[in-house]
Amino acid sequence: MEMIIGGAFQGKASYAEKMYPGIRWEKGAELSAEELFCAEGVLGFHEFIRREMQAERDTENLAEELIRRNPGIILVSDEVGYGVVPVDAFDRAYRERVGRICTELAAFSQKVTRVICGAGMVIKDV
Repeated sequence: MEMIIGGAFQGKASYAEKMYPGIRWEKGAELSAEELFCAEGVLGFHEFIRREMQAERDTENLAEELIRRNPGIILVSDEVGYGVVPVDAFDRAYRERVGRICTELAAFSQKVTRVICGAGMVIKDV
């Protein structure tokens, strides 16, 4: 597993597509759970989590299931935990859930790259 993370509009998708031109990239906002577990790469993984939560589907064990079922996936996700804490309860729960899931996935990942202004900096490479 590999993760590419960073703030919104920092060039993560372009970076990922450039680094892995042979990967078939899926959009997190459009994937079903079954498609996620078969995908090679996902752009906007945080949007998958948002949609699952909005549909009131359980995401408590998403990281464990993804590790078990698709350990070779490349995930591209926004870091949503920076800035002002949202007033809206759903947005706070979403922010926390993305952080917890991505933390667990990053711990499992062989490589984690943070992208800022289109430049990638490897922060983990096992």
